Amino acid sequence: MPAVPAVTLAPTGALADTLARPLRDLRISVTDRCNFRCVYCMPRAVFDKDYPFLPHAALLSFEEIERLARLFVAHGVEKIRLTGGEPLLRKNLEHLIERLATLTTPDGRPLDLTLTTNGSLLERKARALKDAGLTRVTVSLDALDDALFQRMNDAGYSASNVLDGIAAAQAAGLAPLKVNMVVKRGTNDGEILPMARHFKGSGVVLRFIEYMDVGTSNGWNMAEVLPSAEVVARVAEHFPLVPLEAHSAAETAQRWGYADGGGEIGVISSVTRAFCGACTRARLSTEGKLYLCLFASAGHDLRAMLRSGATDADIASAIAHIWQARDDRYSQLRGSAAAQELGAHRVEMSYIGG
Repeated sequence: MPAVPAVTLAPTGALADTLARPLRDLRISVTDRCNFRCVYCMPRAVFDKDYPFLPHAALLSFEEIERLARLFVAHGVEKIRLTGGEPLLRKNLEHLIERLATLTTPDGRPLDLTLTTNGSLLERKARALKDAGLTRVTVSLDALDDALFQRMNDAGYSASNVLDGIAAAQAAGLAPLKVNMVVKRGTNDGEILPMARHFKGSGVVLRFIEYMDVGTSNGWNMAEVLPSAEVVARVAEHFPLVPLEAHSAAETAQRWGYADGGGEIGVISSVTRAFCGACTRARLSTEGKLYLCLFASAGHDLRAMLRSGATDADIASAIAHIWQARDDRYSQLRGSAAAQELGAHRVEMSYIGG
């Protein structure tokens, strides 16, 4: 448990770390469980029927999540993303969204309240999520070819199931909707053009993500990384592209627009083009540990503070001290001795969320 700081730091909305990076984004994992067994995230050989998932009592309650979120917003967080595991597996998730949707920034602006999902449950839940106050949604989809998609999710779910969820989310007004495709060389890179062709002109922003070395269970190999520059070249060969300006300095994706006005794509290049220097994201695990990097090896136990009777001022001050000491930049250090030492202990994506 983080110690109650001797020097109290009250929220000012202007918290910055050792590299002058502000705290603007909070990703909250609401469950460590998922109904997919994607080979790059939760391979079945590791996450089998005997895997010790967290008991319900270990999870942060919705009241605890709301309390922590309120403190993070006071420190400057403007965007909250709910993740997992698969967040739609968390029972009554819309009740949490209702709570978070009431939060506003210190100057009175509503939060950008988003969710990342594999889309398998989205068709029947999209309307309730929107009605609860969710702003938009990001859906993971790694292939349109059904046989390939089922091999990748290793759980029997079809691509059409996810596409139906995407359609339902668009109909509910969860927009702009983004679709994330993790590209693994030799596995699904043949789906780059079919995916681009399918979503061009649909209003969906398709983003290609380099296969990353998150956690230690996915057997990551640099040879399986397809650089984003090559992805862009493959798309541009068939659909001319023009570069687009970033929405903000902290945006992880490089944006490209179709020259004919048919929308845009994005590429997230954390392996070949590190963007640590502008990272404004903190991550809260399912059991209330604060992680300062997707590639971190250890977290700070805020749940222990919550359940020990700490005051809001104590917890807010602890968060401030933790963030002010932050110097994480794993992607920039990848391949160095320091990064290799960290690599043996990285937290799993399924636990901390993408």
